[in-house]
Amino acid sequence: MMHIFLNGMGASAGGGLTYLRNVLPQLSKMQSVRTTVAVNPGFDAGCELHQNLELLRLPFEGGSRRRFWLEQTELPKIVRNCGADLLISAGNFALRRSPVPQILLSRNSLYTSPDFAADLIRRGEYRMWLDTNLKAILARRSIHWADRTVAPSKAFAGELQKWAGKPVLAVHHGFDRRTFFDGRVPILEEISGRLQCRSGTLRVLLVSHYNYYRNFETVLRAIALTGKQPGAPPVRLFLTCELQKDKTPGGYNPHSAARLIDQLGIRKQVVELGPVPYEHLHHVYKSCDLFVTAAYTETFAHPLVEAMACGLPVIASDLAVHREICGDAALFFPAFSPDALADRLSRLASAPDDRRALSIRGLDRCQTYSWESHVRQLLTLAQEMLTELKPRQSESRAVGAA
Repeated sequence: MMHIFLNGMGASAGGGLTYLRNVLPQLSKMQSVRTTVAVNPGFDAGCELHQNLELLRLPFEGGSRRRFWLEQTELPKIVRNCGADLLISAGNFALRRSPVPQILLSRNSLYTSPDFAADLIRRGEYRMWLDTNLKAILARRSIHWADRTVAPSKAFAGELQKWAGKPVLAVHHGFDRRTFFDGRVPILEEISGRLQCRSGTLRVLLVSHYNYYRNFETVLRAIALTGKQPGAPPVRLFLTCELQKDKTPGGYNPHSAARLIDQLGIRKQVVELGPVPYEHLHHVYKSCDLFVTAAYTETFAHPLVEAMACGLPVIASDLAVHREICGDAALFFPAFSPDALADRLSRLASAPDDRRALSIRGLDRCQTYSWESHVRQLLTLAQEMLTELKPRQSESRAVGAA
């Protein structure tokens, strides 16, 4: 039986948390694999896991820098002592001296994005700019430290390969319909009440906590422009976050977006739902008419697949990743053009047949993504690595002993 050690210490919010909560149940079902998973003490898997998967709650405290240091110094001993055959590092950073073959899962495009760097400078976020650049150095070196690096899309794999100068494999992230559409969980009353609006209103949804690279400001400007067009229906934008500093993870400051809402005069058109628990999220998608994202960098974008699975027409910024994930099931626009986004919104608002066509294509498209397939591809890669690398490591140890 293959024994895998999965380092999930970096998963505390957003995509990292979504990844673990979807991958662990799949690993738990694999009878030919034993998995040890390092997680934060407060991690909640969200479901019952089988006995072949063990959660190792490591009390690593402090910020990302301290966690990185502790991982580099303490984790190799833990991996070695538990007898694992292979390490999967799921948090963008690899162990420099892994005691076993190592797969790095790289899924942070902020380290490679010139748009993000320029955005931070424009906002005066110099500390975040410096922190991102320091992490980018470690992320690039991590690709060389690992035996294999895996990205969640072909577009991002190509970007990483060009950036680091080392081959990167693409294994799409997945989607679990059964988990996402858990019919036993009714929508929360406070969320349901805030989703209500008068008949004929175009309900637009943006699913994300506030951050800079999701480009909220372009969406807000587009909502204002759409509402001013002759004959346009009333428009309401629903956000799954609150634009308050103390309620925003990751050190991002939402004050500029909050001010922009007032400057544009669209306060009544923007509804801040706040964070929506994953088990309630499908209700929110199904309560809206369109899904929109203006992100200027991305690696996979789970909300795109969730929206398509809910039959929601998608309007997305014209990124190679978005085109790869959505195909012909979305309309695209230049990421920094609120005029182009407003045009797409107005077009679909007055074209129910186009919305229906996008919905049908999206429902078909989302079925190509599977967490089971993702995990099986990783395990196949792991087995190939063990077959290829273990004899080489044994020879190396034998030479060192001599």
